[in-house]
Amino acid sequence: TRQSGDASSATMSAFRTMRPGKCRASVVLIGLFMSTATSLAMHAVVGRQRAALLPKLGPRPARSALPAVVAMADLGAQPVDPAPEAEGSRPSWAPAWMPPMEELQKLVPLAMMFFCILFNYTILRDTKDVLVVTAKKSSAEVIPFLKTYVNLPGAAAFVVLYSALANRLKREALFYAILLPFLAFFGAFGWLIYPLQSVLHPHVLCDSLAASLPAGFAGPIGVFRNWTFSLFYFLANMWGSVVVSLMFWGFANEITTVAQAKKYYPLFGVFANVALVFSGQFIRYTSTLSTRLPAGVDAWGVALKMLMSAVVVSGGVIAACYRYLSTTVVAKMDLADKTKVKKKKSTMSLKESAAYLSSSAYIRNLATLVIAYGMSINLVEVTWKAKLKQAFPDPSAYSAFMGQFSSITGVVTLCAMFFGRFALNKWGWGPSALITPAVLLATGAAFFGFILAGDAISPMVAAIGTTPLMLAVIFGAAQNVLSKASKYSLFDPCKEMAYIPLDPEAKTKGKAAIEVVGAPLGKSGGSLIQQVLIFSCGSLAASTPFLAAALVAITTAWIMAARNLATQFNGKMAAQAGE
Repeated sequence: TRQSGDASSATMSAFRTMRPGKCRASVVLIGLFMSTATSLAMHAVVGRQRAALLPKLGPRPARSALPAVVAMADLGAQPVDPAPEAEGSRPSWAPAWMPPMEELQKLVPLAMMFFCILFNYTILRDTKDVLVVTAKKSSAEVIPFLKTYVNLPGAAAFVVLYSALANRLKREALFYAILLPFLAFFGAFGWLIYPLQSVLHPHVLCDSLAASLPAGFAGPIGVFRNWTFSLFYFLANMWGSVVVSLMFWGFANEITTVAQAKKYYPLFGVFANVALVFSGQFIRYTSTLSTRLPAGVDAWGVALKMLMSAVVVSGGVIAACYRYLSTTVVAKMDLADKTKVKKKKSTMSLKESAAYLSSSAYIRNLATLVIAYGMSINLVEVTWKAKLKQAFPDPSAYSAFMGQFSSITGVVTLCAMFFGRFALNKWGWGPSALITPAVLLATGAAFFGFILAGDAISPMVAAIGTTPLMLAVIFGAAQNVLSKASKYSLFDPCKEMAYIPLDPEAKTKGKAAIEVVGAPLGKSGGSLIQQVLIFSCGSLAASTPFLAAALVAITTAWIMAARNLATQFNGKMAAQAGE
């Protein structure tokens, strides 16, 4: 651990002193590989310690329960597997830290899928903000209306479509039926839809509406004016809810045991956050093309073509990894299941599923976590993006800043991933699930506090050679980096582990309802709060004190739900251990 800290310190020192550009990116990549190598070395040491301790502890029973999730091992110990590994599962030439080959067949393709999915997610998340915030006669104020009147109804419609497809298609066909339309639209947007925006967008009609309606309708008119950008915003947001949360994690939970999830789910984020670094630098590179293109060329249009092409190529890798897992790991699992007596699978309508899920306190608490996160992060993000638009009105400059922001998020989250694995092993599910709301509460309160004290500290800000606007942008970026780092390193692994002990009906339809409706409902709920406050107070800036109070109330409810869910999760795991 000391060597890891020395290496990280040396890397960050070099990072600070070197010039921006390729040199700094090289240092980041070197640091990432050093961190990964250090992690592998730590696995080797832990493996040797475990091998030395096993004779003293005595032989393990032929079949143990799953105590690793309920009672944590001592520092450095690994979770006990549900059953002993078969002899020969690890080749004789393999080092002690390497997982068995049966696990590697799952872990490597899943890690590659997660890398590519998060690579696309970062590009789409940053691009959707650039499009709607910097569009013609638009601003950050359209975001609450998009989340309330576009994302939420669209998500509800998707749940109906997904439930219908899930009852008719097999697992693999369902995955491709969801993935391929996303890739087709994003590819078409970069090469066809965006170049034709002047023809597709009804600017004349919207100018007439803006002249005849009150100023409060500027947000809805902006959504309609740039409707292709609004559609892109919706589908980019759905990529995170559908492809990341529903399709990937749902599939991973099906082929992964609780013991494997506890060991490896936090490490999936290592590959995901390397993807954040790469995608952030790729966004930054494409956004700076204006300095190398001839005059008169739409630099942002060229950058958009490159970004959407990368999304399509990465989507092809996702499909290939899923195909490999379906023909190897899933095929073996299905073959093994044929030797077992299967119960007849019960099916329920969407109405019956909703009634069943609403009666489950476990599902309600889990939904509260997802909704509260969406509301909390949305209350802070819109205010920050309004400041960001003032500082970077040009789309290319805005996109370049977001690319750098994503890379920094990836580096910070990569470090947080190792802490997340330590927290899950040392403290368990409950304390680990409480860290994310605590981080959001602390950083959000600090950000709003700075905004409220902006006038009072203006002389001090001027003395350090900057402006209150730029300092607000930096404070907001730091808040978002820390919030997303805690989400990826702790919130997502804890949330996905909570699905594993559920029955198949709750695991599939419950996950669809929570992830696809719950997440947009949280963001739409935060947007609705902002809309009410904007109409009541007159502006987003005047609403800041009330937004801060709402953040405190929401995170308090989140903490209470997480504590209740921890008790229920431990109870379900104890019940499974007794079976």
